[in-house]
This record gives sequence, C-alpha cells and structure tokens, in this order.
Amino acid sequence: MPRPEPETAFLVVDQGGHASRAFIFDARGRTLAAATRAIRARRPDDLRAEYDGAELWAQVAAAVDEALAAAPVAPVAAGLATQRSNAACWDRTTGEPLGPVLSWQDRRAWRAVERLRGREAWIHERTGLFLTPHYGASKLRWCLDHLPRVRRAHEEGRLGYGPMAAWLAGRLAGGAARGADVVNASRTQLVALETRDWDDELLALFGLPRDPLPPVVPNAWGFGALAAAPEVPLALVTGDQNAALFAYGELDEATAYVNAGTGAFVLRATGPRLVRAGRLLSGVLHADGERVEYVLEGTVNGAGSALAWFERTYAVEDLTQRLEGWLAQVPVSPLVFLNGVSGLGSPFWRARFPVRFEGEGGLAERAAAVVESIVFMLAVNLEEQARYLPAPKRIRLTGGLANLGGLAQRLADLAGLVVERPPGLEATARGTAFLLAGRPTDWEAGGAPDVFEPRPNPGLEANYERWRTAVERELGR
Repeated sequence: MPRPEPETAFLVVDQGGHASRAFIFDARGRTLAAATRAIRARRPDDLRAEYDGAELWAQVAAAVDEALAAAPVAPVAAGLATQRSNAACWDRTTGEPLGPVLSWQDRRAWRAVERLRGREAWIHERTGLFLTPHYGASKLRWCLDHLPRVRRAHEEGRLGYGPMAAWLAGRLAGGAARGADVVNASRTQLVALETRDWDDELLALFGLPRDPLPPVVPNAWGFGALAAAPEVPLALVTGDQNAALFAYGELDEATAYVNAGTGAFVLRATGPRLVRAGRLLSGVLHADGERVEYVLEGTVNGAGSALAWFERTYAVEDLTQRLEGWLAQVPVSPLVFLNGVSGLGSPFWRARFPVRFEGEGGLAERAAAVVESIVFMLAVNLEEQARYLPAPKRIRLTGGLANLGGLAQRLADLAGLVVERPPGLEATARGTAFLLAGRPTDWEAGGAPDVFEPRPNPGLEANYERWRTAVERELGR
C-alpha cells in the first residue's frame, strides 16, 4: 500500500468501558480532532454488567458527528476498535438493538458454563480460550433464553447476534452487520483457531443457531460506508487490546505489552506463529486478508474495575486524585488483596473468586493493596508467558492505569524489567489509526517515554509470595 501523505486523515472510533471516543488522526499519528462521550455500565448485582444498547449507540454516533465536524481535513477511511468480548443482539433488517449489550465483565451465565467444564480442554484446544462466562457464547445463549424480543426475532428470522463490534460496525454503516471481524468474533468462543470461522461443534455445544451470526471476515475489510459521511469507508474493525499494541509503530516480539484499563492485558506478539499455552490465551492479533498475525495473552479482570469497586465500597469520591499520593505514602502495603473483582483471570480461570483483604490497615494501605494485586496478577502472567516464549527485555505500559507511577514502578521492581510508559496513554485509538494508515514507517511516537528502572524491593516480593499463597489456598478449597 502506498504511504499516505501527512495531510491524509483517518477517523477512529474507540468504544471502551467508560467512554465512546472518536478521533481524527493524520498519517503520522498526530491527533487533529477528538470527541468523547462518557458511558457507565449498569451493574444490578455483582454478576451483571451491561449497557443500554440504544444509549451506547447514541453516544458513539454523537462522538463521531462531533469529531467529523471539528476535523480540519476530511478523513479518507475509518476504523473501529471495541471491547472484545461484549455481546449484542440486534434486528438484522434495521440494526436496532433487541436488548442490552452485555459487557465482557458480565458473568450472569456462569452456571451454564460450569455444566460444560468437562469439555474445557477441548474448548481451549479448539478456540485458544478458556471456558469462562466472560466470553460471548454463554451471553448469547442467555439472551435467547431470557429476552422475549430476542426469541421473537429469532422465530421471525430477523435476529442478528454476535460481538458488539459487528453490531456497531453495521450501525456506523447505516444498517445491520455485514461481517464480524475475526478478532472480535473469536471472543465469542465460537470460532475455531485453525479455520478462523464459526465452528459447528462449538455452536452445538452452546446450543446456538448459526444463522443469526454475520460472516467472519478479516480485520481490514469493506464494512460499508459511514452513514455520517458516505464518502468515508469503514475499512477496519478490531479489538481494543489488539489495536493498542500498534500505537507506537511496528511490534517487537521482545516486548511485553501491558494495556491496563478496566481490565489489564499482557500481550506478546508471535508474528505468523500460533503459540499454544496451557493456561494462557492464544489468538489472532490482526488479519488483513493477506497475512495473519498471532498473539499470546494473559488477562487480569480486576484492574480499573477493582479500583472502581474500592471507590464504591469505601465511598471515596476522589480516588483518582488521592491514589498516587497514597502509593507514595505506602511503599509496600501491610495487607494483601484477593482480587476477585469480575472473577479471576489467567492463569487461574475462576469465574467466582473472593474479594477481600488479608491483614490490617487503613484506607491508604487498602488502596495500595488493590494496586499491588493488579501488579501481582500482571507478574504471574509474565512468568507464565516466559514458559513458552523467550523472557521479554522490556515492558511497555499503556492504558488509563499507566498514569499511576506507583503502579509502574512496582511492576518494574517485581518483574525486574524496565517499564516504558509512552507519552500518549490512550493507545487503542492510535494503534487503530496506525493500521488504517497502512503501518507507515514514519509513525510518530509522540515523544520520549517515561522509564521506570527496576529497583530492589524485598517488601513487595514478600507480599507477592503472601498473595500467591493466599490465592492458591483459596483455589484449593
């Protein structure tokens, strides 16, 4: 693909856990315009996390309209990045939502998942994913079983369902979904890694009909023209964590990429090699129709969501402003935190896990323990990845939680690796723009990163061992 001129512009839509954002980037990664609409998941209980479908779409559309209006240059193409395991049901004739969008954090169908536990090894081999209610298959089955509008649409032959990304892409293009990109489709747990297509055995296992699913397509594909700007093609759809890896240019297999937002993810790019690991996720990183790249991934469910839990539980209204000071005040917490917020991710895979502190301390000490639990779960995933890949030489830390210098320094200390924090922390949108621009070699990094050098920290290492012991004791019960 010819390199675009710098004045060429791209529209990127980033639908995340707390906001829907739209950006206009130039061909070197410089932001020309941006718009944001905040969104909050409804949480009726500790298992449910959902968005009102109509509200979510309205906020995406409003952000797009505002960014387009502010753009100094008309974009030549658009891209969409979303939370990967969110699931939606829609009317495939109109694109209208037929119920709530179920967040990846939603675990309401955990009992149905537990009944399939005897097939877990087969599911992991087939999909690269572990059996958990965080993925879309059990959510879609729940919608068929419990939402009358969904059942009626299925009976009338007008039901569409699948990853939220497919639904949003269809709405952006003025109708219903034309295709489900392979990255987001894979997170339904209904796609076989080898074929990169819907798998009839998986569909039968979860009791899901194939007809409502849009076809699986590459990430770079013709998803239609934007309804808000008919001259602009929607040319790319991908997952937020996958896009974030590309925020600062081409990938380095010696770097561990950590993107810490509502959840935190530890990703190692493996290029054209599909690397399978016993307790980690294997999946497609990016597919453009000509080549397929793969990734080995660890998942931390309770990252920003754990801090949100702390904020709610202790009625701390200004946690963001106070947290860095608390981390400096408490170099090592006297407590450890069993972080079962949204369930325990890799390499443990427990959908229901306790949320509690062990030890005594005040508000600052408890907040530090929550942050340390995030660091511990990142560290255990780095260790697990090192069983299958050469140990990384550095960590690149992005996402909203990367703002916490106390988290970054603890991660460097515990992992014994340099942690680089790039100047722009919202990596998903930049990475999407990089892919849209054809992966240019002159992509701008935006400045030098902050560097956190590892330091001896025996107190943190001792806490890590306390935490490991407590987790293993709980898992053994």
